[in-house]
Amino acid sequence: MTRQVKTNSWIRIRKFLNDIHLWVGLISGLVLLVVCFTGTLYVYNTEIREWSASHLYRVSVPKGKEALPIETILQKGNSVIQGNITGLKIFSDANRSLQVVAKKEGDRGRFGTTYFFNPYTGDFLGDSKEDNAVVRFMGNVFSLHRWLLLDKIEKPIISGLENRTLGSYITGTATILFTLGVLTGIVIWIPRKAKYWRQGLKIKFSGNWKRINHDLHNTLALYAAVILFLMGVTGPFWSFPWYREALQKSLGTYKERQEGKPAIRLENKSTTPLKQESGIFPLADYLFVVDSELDYSGDYSINMLQNGASEISISKKRSGFFSPAASDKIVLDLSTKAIKELDVFIAKPFKERVSGSIKALHIGDVYGSFSKLLYFISCLIATSLPITGTLIWINKIKKTKKKKKK
Repeated sequence: MTRQVKTNSWIRIRKFLNDIHLWVGLISGLVLLVVCFTGTLYVYNTEIREWSASHLYRVSVPKGKEALPIETILQKGNSVIQGNITGLKIFSDANRSLQVVAKKEGDRGRFGTTYFFNPYTGDFLGDSKEDNAVVRFMGNVFSLHRWLLLDKIEKPIISGLENRTLGSYITGTATILFTLGVLTGIVIWIPRKAKYWRQGLKIKFSGNWKRINHDLHNTLALYAAVILFLMGVTGPFWSFPWYREALQKSLGTYKERQEGKPAIRLENKSTTPLKQESGIFPLADYLFVVDSELDYSGDYSINMLQNGASEISISKKRSGFFSPAASDKIVLDLSTKAIKELDVFIAKPFKERVSGSIKALHIGDVYGSFSKLLYFISCLIATSLPITGTLIWINKIKKTKKKKKK
């Protein structure tokens, strides 16, 4: 009797969860189809952009020639770089160009303009403002993914609310519903008896199209469930301030925003902060200290020295197919090369590592190309779920109507 009560209770709970799963899917399905498809393309955003402008990112290595000192390249590029140099990107791959980031007053965005140089000749290869159809296309893909292209509409759709914010609210809400659908879907999938587990883990391609569609929806979603959950739970981070704060507070990494902080004024001229001045070493000396402490092959991101600076900050990230996306950071004393701060990512508490990897967890840039491939496949699966789920729902409606007629 007790067993029968438990069975009936589970049936009622399962039906309740199934109803939630159905309705969150139907309500958010169309938006999710767009968001997931564009997300699939955007997994390889960096690779697509670099492929479309390979002349900026790739160089040939001259036989028997070593890379020029960074200071020499900056001096040669001084005539083309506009604004203050704010950073450098140096890659372990010998075929990669040197990237110089500069920003002048009036530049939009946080990052300014990136200038590309041949590290062996110092030749200027071009900058990130070059017109490129593929880059424009990927920009529209991102806009569709984040704001459903509503940011392209100038006139507000809802008075008092920016179209970009409206689009963000829509995609964020759909993503929350998607996460709820993933969680309920996992519970619904769990068979009542262990002998049915193997059946639920494979697709019966010998069955009719309805059975194949059902298996594609359930089985593929199960295999991708962990990644789908990570994508879903991190997505609203950029849509809702309350969600972002709640996530940060749950991880114990929330910090109050400091209002009224004075903006840094940029001079509208080119500067070369690493010129040979008293007490400043060649950049290679600082990189040597970094390599001594972080003994692995990797790419460097350097915050350039500004007038009056007493320290230099250098981040290093491992390179390779299965390399973590997170960087380690070292702050060095400018005049002595002494280590003032060492920030190794893996040494941080787990919650801080998660909090610092929200973007990486959302786009798949967690463990290099390996995780990107997993996310690409999972995004394809996520794109198919609204379609296969809707077909399952339609087939159930037809089946119910046939029963009523009988």
